Amino acid sequence: MTAARAPGPSTPGRTEQDDRSGPNRTRGVSSSEAAVLGRIEAFRRRRPRLKDDVVTLAHGAGGKASAALLDAVFLEGLGRPEGPLRDAAVLDLAPGERLAFTTDSFVVSPRRFPGGSVGHLAVHGTVNDLAVMGAVPRWLSLAVVIEEGLSVAELKEIVADVAEAADGAGVAVVTGDTKVVGAGAADGIYLTTAGVGTVAPGVDLAAESVRPGDVVLLSGTMGDHGIAVMLARGDLDLEVELCSDTAPVTPLVRALLEAAPGTRWCRDPTRGGVATVCNELARDRQLAVVLDEAALPVRPAVAGACELLGLDPLYVANEGKVLAVVPPEEADAALAAVRAEPGGAEAALIGEIRAEPEGVVVLRTAFGSTRIVDMLVGDPLPRIC
Repeated sequence: MTAARAPGPSTPGRTEQDDRSGPNRTRGVSSSEAAVLGRIEAFRRRRPRLKDDVVTLAHGAGGKASAALLDAVFLEGLGRPEGPLRDAAVLDLAPGERLAFTTDSFVVSPRRFPGGSVGHLAVHGTVNDLAVMGAVPRWLSLAVVIEEGLSVAELKEIVADVAEAADGAGVAVVTGDTKVVGAGAADGIYLTTAGVGTVAPGVDLAAESVRPGDVVLLSGTMGDHGIAVMLARGDLDLEVELCSDTAPVTPLVRALLEAAPGTRWCRDPTRGGVATVCNELARDRQLAVVLDEAALPVRPAVAGACELLGLDPLYVANEGKVLAVVPPEEADAALAAVRAEPGGAEAALIGEIRAEPEGVVVLRTAFGSTRIVDMLVGDPLPRIC
């Protein structure tokens, strides 16, 4: 053991106790310890950097890799909220407004197709479900399930598409979540969005309001989305220029309601197409929906592809159309208003509501005969939305 050297007049004595209680004392630690802790804290405050080219299981573990993915892809692509991230968004409402709330999941192959991508669909599909309820879409949540091995570059492109679609639809993505699953446990990426919109007093679009004599309006051509996705898969040797119709229908519905305030009911005919939605209306209201084949708007490219594939355009999905029932005295004004909007130029009055036969959809053919249009059986075009 060596003796401790007494401090001399020119060498101030420094002991651990002196250092912790002197002017350099920082929250009970020495100045050297404080410097180290300061450097650690500064490092921890740095934004996480994403260095990986593909998504790995570590990105779904909730640690630094998760934070890096969230920061570099989702916050960078969708916008950074003010203040810290929280577990829920708090939304302010005007007095007297009601809420519409919906959710949907999206998985499509291929993930990118002429006219859009799964990112666009994830926004438009949920926004449109709100709009046809007469709501003004306001906020979205976004949940993403990512398969291990998906490239970060593609993920960024999809998130950019979500941001673009949300901006075009006038909605904000205010909350979300990500999960990563092992290779082979998913098909690249699955997106789920939930949407909240506000409904003005007096707006109530419901099947219960539909009555015999009402007119059926469709805002544009049928089947564009389903056939565009089918052709994008490359399984058919067809050279056809056809784009998906994926788009927000909020402007179409707004114009419709302004021109025809007595509008009874609205839907967006996605999976299962116009025929399925009409069957749901006939079933729910126990009235007949009578469609006029000659009035149905179909692009020649869609009609040709459907003929080759043995499909009926009535059953093919749409992602930017509105099917509405309006009073007969407002039908012409409704049609003119919808045609004046982007995406509504080919709108048509395609049928009427009758009392009988109850719960049935009937098609008047070009030959003057009629046939029953039944509910879709099976899935002729899987993985389209």
